[in-house]
Amino acid sequence: MALAMTSSSTQPPSPHHRRRRRSQPTTATPNANSKPKPKPRAKALPLLSDVGVGRDPAAIKYYARVASNLAGAGRLRDFLLAAEGLRAAACNDPSFAARISARLLSRGVAAAVRERGLPFMLEFFRDAERVRVPVVEMLDADASNAVAGACRMLLEERRMVEFVEVVEALARYGFYVQDIVNPMDVLKIFVKQRDPDIAIRYARIFPSSQLLLCNTMEAFGKRKELKNALLIFGALKNQLGGINMFACRSIIDICGHCGSSVQARIIFEGLLADKITPNTYVFNSLMNVNAHSLSYNFSVYKHMQNLGVPPDLTSYNILLKTCCSVREFNLAQEIYEEMKKKERDGLLKLDVFTYSTMMKVFADAKMWKMASNIKEDMQANGVRLNLVTWSSLINAYANSGLVDRAIEILKEMIRDGCQPTAPCFNIILTACVKSCQYDRAFRLFYSWKESGIKISLSSEQKRVIDGGFTFCKEYPNNDSTILVVPFRPTVTTYNILMKACGTNAERAKSTMNEMRRNGLCPDLISWSILIDIYGSSQNRDGAVQALRRMQRVGMRLNVSAYTVAIKACVENKDLKLALHLFEEMKTHQLKPNLVTYKTLLAARINYGSLQEVQQCLAIYQEMRKAGFQANDYYLKELIVEWCEGVLSSRSDNQDFYNLDLQPETERKESFNLFLEKVVTVLQKDTDQNQIVDVRGLSKVEARIVVLSVLRKIKEQYLLGRVVQDDVVIITGHEKTSTTEAETTTSAVDVVQAIVTVLTDDLGLEVLIGPGSCPPVSSKPKAPTKSRSNLEQISKEFTRRPQGMIKIPINSLNHWLRKKAVRIAE
Repeated sequence: MALAMTSSSTQPPSPHHRRRRRSQPTTATPNANSKPKPKPRAKALPLLSDVGVGRDPAAIKYYARVASNLAGAGRLRDFLLAAEGLRAAACNDPSFAARISARLLSRGVAAAVRERGLPFMLEFFRDAERVRVPVVEMLDADASNAVAGACRMLLEERRMVEFVEVVEALARYGFYVQDIVNPMDVLKIFVKQRDPDIAIRYARIFPSSQLLLCNTMEAFGKRKELKNALLIFGALKNQLGGINMFACRSIIDICGHCGSSVQARIIFEGLLADKITPNTYVFNSLMNVNAHSLSYNFSVYKHMQNLGVPPDLTSYNILLKTCCSVREFNLAQEIYEEMKKKERDGLLKLDVFTYSTMMKVFADAKMWKMASNIKEDMQANGVRLNLVTWSSLINAYANSGLVDRAIEILKEMIRDGCQPTAPCFNIILTACVKSCQYDRAFRLFYSWKESGIKISLSSEQKRVIDGGFTFCKEYPNNDSTILVVPFRPTVTTYNILMKACGTNAERAKSTMNEMRRNGLCPDLISWSILIDIYGSSQNRDGAVQALRRMQRVGMRLNVSAYTVAIKACVENKDLKLALHLFEEMKTHQLKPNLVTYKTLLAARINYGSLQEVQQCLAIYQEMRKAGFQANDYYLKELIVEWCEGVLSSRSDNQDFYNLDLQPETERKESFNLFLEKVVTVLQKDTDQNQIVDVRGLSKVEARIVVLSVLRKIKEQYLLGRVVQDDVVIITGHEKTSTTEAETTTSAVDVVQAIVTVLTDDLGLEVLIGPGSCPPVSSKPKAPTKSRSNLEQISKEFTRRPQGMIKIPINSLNHWLRKKAVRIAE
């Protein structure tokens, strides 16, 4: 193999070299007219091993000097050829690379990076690795900075994929890639771009890849992107070395932050399936995420004990928190007693969080005596009450309506050296509002605002709290000291005062203006309270004007503000405006909540027209599609009220509805089917065939559906739309029973209820079963006819259980004309 050299100075210094040069003939000097001869190409230099030089120190020195000079001149390709010759001259001795000048090589690399870019350098590093020259290890700070600067340029231009590929290659050649840029800064860019795959690829370049992936997973979790966080967690599980408990704990916490406790359970079950025993911290995170489920958390606690994982104080604190969230006060008390027993045995040491949680449990349960006992336990064990504990104790008395005692606890809190915050005062003001002590709330507010709270202190108490407050005023008063703790109201404070205005909208508006004068800006809650007060005072215009003013001042309206305004319109019996605000809210991409739907559905005591009941049913359907469940009783009552309007007399109808002895569970399950039937028949155009399907309904529900159809036909007839076809009612079977007799009896009950209301109450003519059955009509002069008719129906229907009732068009028109004449009279 020959080495291509481009200069005669690269010839090795052999003993005959100078003599050969002297014997060469000299060339004549060309004249002006002669053409210059092309410069001859340099001859290739053979390997030293081919000419028998062997380990010649002079040749090794020569090749080292030539390679270094070529590298310093930026001729990196030629440098590789010379380096290969040097390696051959040194007989593959690994120390041959130490003879190359690192300074010249670094200079050449830095120049090549600036002139030719990173792709050329990566190719050079690859070839240098092939010839066993550790170029990357020989680079000085300037060359390394040049390479790193080129990489950072890719990052600034957001050429992320190319950047990752370059860093991967540099790491493969031994370049110290940690100095290029902080890896987490790059990973944060991938998080913002929602690209977990490239983030995983980049993190795996570094030795600390597990920590980087955990941090990336948490970054996705903070953005509530659970899907991407789970992808990172999957990469951690599949990574060499196995999964760590920190990653398990982090992904479970992320599931809780994203509101997916079910996913946290799935991850936990996956760990158990992989024969991985979680540690105490993983168990604690799982229970904390599922704090809303008492049964599940206690099953996890038992599983923890079965696996031999010892619960710590945090485990018990989370169980207490779970009991508090589900309001299981007795169970919380039992756990607390068990914790105290373990503390006496030296197995646990209760902390302030434990006591604060128990204090909150009793505060929520309005058990102020038990809360006071917790305070005594803390003082007996030398645990000082903190702000949370004092606030919970104040709340315990406030929730029980003991405002005076709550104020005394507030003063005791100050004497103990704990500085109260605005929420402590707000708790007391809220207690006044809940107990309808509106005037007292205002008196306390203005007293605290103007002169603060004055506390008499002894010298010992003053010494305890000296320096403990960031703001206070002290006045000498004989042997004692008066400590004045000022009160700084917040927006929440003024919102509480606005609620104390009752239905006095002007006073609420004045309180809001006072809030502005004190440098505070009313929030959405403030405006919602004002709108609600306008509605309660029967001032619909004031409520709507307040809503519009919110928009003018630049506040972004939310669902609560619209719902309060809709409620104000409903309370003032303006359903049209309420529906207008409802549609306006949806145009602003705001999804109605359950309160919004309930407010609209409860807008009427009774229905006046088909359009109104259709509007109500459309809202109800929309609510069910949104996933909300409501109390359907009042809606059914309104539908009954509307459909019964077709009857001449409704004095005895309520007795019929009271005979519906269907079990509560079955009524709840069948109501959705009933409502769908009503919606179907009411949304169908009267010009189409009126086919009413009452299969699956009880006799009461079937009666309501049939009457709804007739009420709709009557209203459309009065508007000039004539009936063009018969009404066909398909009864079928209400439910499938074990015996045919039970099925037939159930279907007969439905038919009897429908025929009774059609013939006896409305005077319509009906046809039963197949067309061969004779018509059944009501005769006013023969009231006993109905019983014989029903007996005939029962026999016919038993013989033909398929079930169908037809109301002929002639009978319908006759009935409608009588109704129209009666209305005209």
